[in-house]
Amino acid sequence: MKRLLTILPILSIILTGCHKDPFADATFTPAHPSVGEEISFTNYSTNTEYSEWDMGDGTVSNAFNVIHFYYDPGQYNVTLKSFGKKSGVSTASFAVDVIGSELKIIVKEYYDEYLLPGARVILYPTLDDWDAETNPVVTAYTDKYGECFFSNLSYQVYYVDVWEQDHDNYILAADDVGFIETQLLEGGYDHTFIAYVDYYLPATKKSVSSTLEKKKLMKEEASGESRPLKLNKISKPREK
Repeated sequence: MKRLLTILPILSIILTGCHKDPFADATFTPAHPSVGEEISFTNYSTNTEYSEWDMGDGTVSNAFNVIHFYYDPGQYNVTLKSFGKKSGVSTASFAVDVIGSELKIIVKEYYDEYLLPGARVILYPTLDDWDAETNPVVTAYTDKYGECFFSNLSYQVYYVDVWEQDHDNYILAADDVGFIETQLLEGGYDHTFIAYVDYYLPATKKSVSSTLEKKKLMKEEASGESRPLKLNKISKPREK
């Protein structure tokens, strides 16, 4: 009996020693993801009972392996915590650099389709912002070819405001929101958006103190007869 009591403590020590500390480890692919592109996080943790992921954008997960994408460009600090089968926790961190989308905008007059240089182009994040001219994302001016370029954009649609001394797209927006709403800007694509505008004779212009007032006035005076929406969204996969 005394011999059995001596063996039991030793056996307990041996069993306790079988529980090794957890070790957190993982990889992710692709190495240089774009906004909207799915990223596979593969968990190689050992001696772990369960894992917790913090994706660095407010998203958390208890899945062992994770597939995730980001809406906005930037660097995200992803943290993996692996919890041991008995106790202990191991942590690993990964810096994920997410590349923003690019967009080329070409400004054309609606009827004659001539190109318009020197036009101011503003991107807004929502239609309400476009209407109220609040929270502009970025501004550019078209070059001599009627083109301007934007980069480091998020995985979303934008609303395009175009103004030039004799042209704008305010009544076209009232005809159809598709005239000012871009395609969803997924990374890894060459996106082109044709922003159509109307021409106004100088004699018919209204005398208003701001473009916002003009926008509201012209939308109110829109005839309500919608013009056909021309093809204005072109997205092609970028060659790798």
